[in-house]
Amino acid sequence: MIDVDSDGAIRTVTIDRPDRRNALTVAGLEALERAVADADEPVIVIRGAGPAFCAGADLEVVADLDRDGAEEFARLGQRVARTIEDAAAVVVAEIDGPARGGGLELALACDLRVGTPDSTYGEPGVTFGLFGAWGGTVRLPRIIGEGATLELACTGRVVDADEALRMGLVSRLEDRPRTVAEELAETETDALAALKRRVRDDADRTTQERREAEAFGELVATHAAELDGLLE
Repeated sequence: MIDVDSDGAIRTVTIDRPDRRNALTVAGLEALERAVADADEPVIVIRGAGPAFCAGADLEVVADLDRDGAEEFARLGQRVARTIEDAAAVVVAEIDGPARGGGLELALACDLRVGTPDSTYGEPGVTFGLFGAWGGTVRLPRIIGEGATLELACTGRVVDADEALRMGLVSRLEDRPRTVAEELAETETDALAALKRRVRDDADRTTQERREAEAFGELVATHAAELDGLLE
């Protein structure tokens, strides 16, 4: 269900279950978590096989769960999303086709979301009596605001790529979304990692600023020769 390929600085993690629109089971979530956690490449791409990015949780699995099992399944999805968010690498969601429910929630945990013009986005859980519980109620308001989150989640409507870009749900639209990962791979990867850590830092402002200054000092020391070269 999860395929992993490495090409130099980029690890590509493909959710490969196109007959189910890449819906995730417990085994699929656990394999996705391992694929991200085990990466030592500076850039990770998460994508879906076939015409969809990811439909989220496999509803055939959900339908068989009791209350405790459902809570456990939600916590597993949340843990996978945190693993993506906390990865040392910069993680790019390459979204082509539908990103729904948990699939959208996993994309929200990525650092960059790059969609194609054919990508679409939605949180349809409310239409069948549920809601996304893989961290979406935390991350979606942070990214697009509370009002837009409530409108999207409470109506269950689907937005197209252009609207997703306007509302900040995706970072960019590209016919070939791999372009963004390739751009990242060509940068100084230690700077990428440091930048991600600083932006993701949720400490108090004084601590954040101290850590920012320390990280900047370390990078200047590391790249002193290159900086000198820029001045010649």
